[in-house]
Amino acid sequence: MPIATVNPATGETLKTYDALGEGEIEHRLATAEAAFKTHRTTSFEERARLMRRAADLLEADAPDIGRTMTTEMGKPVKQARAEAAKCAKAMRWYADHAEELLADEEGAKNDAEDSGASRVLVRYRPLGPVLAVMPWNFPLWQVIRFAAPALMAGNVGLLKHASNVPQTALYLEDLFRRAGFAEGCFQTLLVGSGAIEDILRDPRIKAATLTGSEPAGRAVASVAGDEVKKTVLELGGSDPYVVMPSADIDKAAKTAVTARVQNNGQSCIAAKRFIVHTDVFDAFAERFTEAMKALTVGDPLDEASDVGPIATEQGRDDLTELVDDAVEGGATVLCGGERPDGDGWYYTPTVLADITPEMRIHHEEAFGPVATLYRAADLDEAITIANDTPFGLSSNVWTRDDAETDRFVRDLEAGGVFFNGMTASHPAFPFGGVKRSGYGRELSGHGIREFCNITTVWHGA
Repeated sequence: MPIATVNPATGETLKTYDALGEGEIEHRLATAEAAFKTHRTTSFEERARLMRRAADLLEADAPDIGRTMTTEMGKPVKQARAEAAKCAKAMRWYADHAEELLADEEGAKNDAEDSGASRVLVRYRPLGPVLAVMPWNFPLWQVIRFAAPALMAGNVGLLKHASNVPQTALYLEDLFRRAGFAEGCFQTLLVGSGAIEDILRDPRIKAATLTGSEPAGRAVASVAGDEVKKTVLELGGSDPYVVMPSADIDKAAKTAVTARVQNNGQSCIAAKRFIVHTDVFDAFAERFTEAMKALTVGDPLDEASDVGPIATEQGRDDLTELVDDAVEGGATVLCGGERPDGDGWYYTPTVLADITPEMRIHHEEAFGPVATLYRAADLDEAITIANDTPFGLSSNVWTRDDAETDRFVRDLEAGGVFFNGMTASHPAFPFGGVKRSGYGRELSGHGIREFCNITTVWHGA
């Protein structure tokens, strides 16, 4: 993929960039190494001051960077502005809490004495330059949820962003520079995916984090494993959205629409498989389908648009193939299933029923506004269907039954279980998955400690 801004609403190439050469990459790696030596010794107070300044700048820039994101990857502009606001919130949260989250932990006196020590404590020390390989779907948020805790922990970051959001990538580097972070604390590397391996193998890179596809995660994890470097991976998701008879069906159906089509349906944590108890299946399916039909698909810069285009032409082709395969296998199209005529890579909001395990869409992630409906006879079948996926990022359950709640928490194979609402990320709570959705956690105290040297400090008696 060329490094370029290609407007998905029109297909027009607006701006192209040359990839960095070997000499330029070397300069940035050397700059990162030098910056870490200084940044790691700064106080939490100083890091927090700079992070709050970056948050203020981002809030002021929200209208402009929102339009840039929309032009680069097609999300509705009102959602782009909300993404910028969410990033600023996370930056301030880490500015407020990093020192507390990384405070020395004093060992119990009895344990210290038992080890022959007068005192034992645990200290969290930064690792060094961390490579972040990030996707296009939330071009600010995916980066900030790494950068804010990493910088507050004393690490420095190098960003290899998706090649179709170069303007957003360059904005992020400029944002931290304008906020006052030292040169090299956060840098954007405009390189293709072919350059990642050599960068990751460089001894100055101490760890890596990736949000993206399963193949990309496998590639980065393989190289990092060969180099014995820490990685955090957040990969695909095919999240279940389970509706049981005790649920508020009207609210569940209304929320289901947002849960499926947020970000034009291009979210790893979007609900994708809607598993509905047979007693309420017809009522839910009718409400959900009608609401999906009523969505306004159009120019993402138009405030009235609910759904914009798929970010890339290949992405729309992939989505079309999944739907066509399901229909050929006997799936029923309750609405949508069409590529509108005209410019841009649009796809109509779609609901498919009568899904079987033989269909690709049963096992593969549909990255776009396409929902699959399943009928479950009882609680056990709902859980079985929910877990019948290679992914395990998050999950949504609608029930008012306490016994059912306990069963879902115990048995769902996912990194999160959200009851009577839709999955969302928040800086205070850990985020990540299991199975082929990856490993490690972002956000919260768990996230900021992922790229720390957890050091035991032992003092003899």
